[in-house]
Amino acid sequence: MSVRSFIDTNILLYADSADEPRKQALAIELIEAHLRAGSGVISTQVLHEHAAAAIRKLALGDDVVQDRIELFARFEIVTASVDALKAALALRSMHRMSLWDALILQAARDAGCTVLLSEALATGTTLAGGPSPTPLPPRPRWVAAITLPIPVITMKRSG
Repeated sequence: MSVRSFIDTNILLYADSADEPRKQALAIELIEAHLRAGSGVISTQVLHEHAAAAIRKLALGDDVVQDRIELFARFEIVTASVDALKAALALRSMHRMSLWDALILQAARDAGCTVLLSEALATGTTLAGGPSPTPLPPRPRWVAAITLPIPVITMKRSG
């Protein structure tokens, strides 16, 4: 995992999602590999979303969430800026995506990531100026390995 990769919130959440053992195992594998390689990037938005969802949806205690934040802080962290928000608003308008997804894409672009690992983005979205898609290695359908700045490819949610 030496490819600089932006890791979206849902990947981090699956690491604690015992009701999805296949996704949990892959999420843990991705997180560990990117921590070892020093190739993982997240944003402050991802940290915020993770903490909120871990408490609300996964019912994790504050102490466990704090431990996860300390672990994920070992990734490179992109902080929000006014310029990033403006660029995300342009992406949102241009590609008709949610502001939250546009902020994730913009953070990945700002960090110089070539891959975005996510489950949430709309299939078929092409970022401005992107070349033709590069074939991706086989992955379970729920993980989207999105090579930036080419078309966004996501998996279908199970169940």
